[in-house]
Amino acid sequence: MKGKFLGFALGLALAVFMATYAFAHTPLCSCYDNGDGTITCEGGFSDGSSAAGVVMRAVDSSGKVIIEGKMNEDSEFTFKKPGDDYTVIFDAGPGHAVEVPGSEITE
Repeated sequence: MKGKFLGFALGLALAVFMATYAFAHTPLCSCYDNGDGTITCEGGFSDGSSAAGVVMRAVDSSGKVIIEGKMNEDSEFTFKKPGDDYTVIFDAGPGHAVEVPGSEITE
């Protein structure tokens, strides 16, 4: 009887783990220079989830926040280009952040 219970408990634990893994999603974010002094970033998740409301930050080389906002209902965030040495951070929480160096953002 003890062996059957242990087998059931292990099976249940494995099922819960696999279900959690199946619902995992990877954050995605890409940014481009609009050519008019602004940058637009588009975000989402690998499972197709919207990024509306996800916190967006631009930080300088020392990590100081210079711009902060949130993705709109279309999962986009547009801001004035802060100069040349910055990084954009798509921050959807622990383990769900994407950093895009300003040097990689092109028209």
